[in-house]
Amino acid sequence: MIPERPVTIPLPGGIALEGALALPPGAEAGVVICHPHPRYGGDMDSPVVLTAIDACMSQGLATLRFNFRGVGDSGGGWDEGRGERDDVRAALAHLRGLLRGPARVGLAGYSFGAAMSAAVAAGGEPLAGLALIAPPLASPSWPGAGSLPGTIPLLVVAGSDDTHCPRPGLTALAASAPAATVTVIDGADHFFYSGQGALHAALAGWAGKLA
Repeated sequence: MIPERPVTIPLPGGIALEGALALPPGAEAGVVICHPHPRYGGDMDSPVVLTAIDACMSQGLATLRFNFRGVGDSGGGWDEGRGERDDVRAALAHLRGLLRGPARVGLAGYSFGAAMSAAVAAGGEPLAGLALIAPPLASPSWPGAGSLPGTIPLLVVAGSDDTHCPRPGLTALAASAPAATVTVIDGADHFFYSGQGALHAALAGWAGKLA
């Protein structure tokens, strides 16, 4: 595994985001991973984010995780999900600029991070793949499926006991994106205290399609 190193991701207005980057030599593909809700203690050190990092690294991908504005050493402050979408776009641009050739960059997000990832993808951001981990389908932060891309590897993974991602909403999301791989981990809740192995396997399988 390539060790991570700290990075700074610039934003308009003179503020910057704190991040951690793992960049294999000559890498042409990578993934940006977005953390859960900043207002509820979410940050880039979330255990689920670290599982996603490890799964992507296991497939030889570059990885970039970051703290949303106002979290950790990232500048700025909470912006109700508006500026946070710009944070995602800035992280994607930063990673693209570090990869070789026609860079292939995927996007993964957990909980609130999944909501921001879905919103950015639906807004037309060019992506090599999209993974939504425990998307908060019952939360006001969820933007709706919108026009999620149907021509790239799309993974939706959630626990069977996740009250923030209820089964009817997951079924509706799957119907709106028929090309998606939907994985339900039996017995896991929103925090994946159990099922970490299954989560890692699902993410590694998705990441392997980007490598």
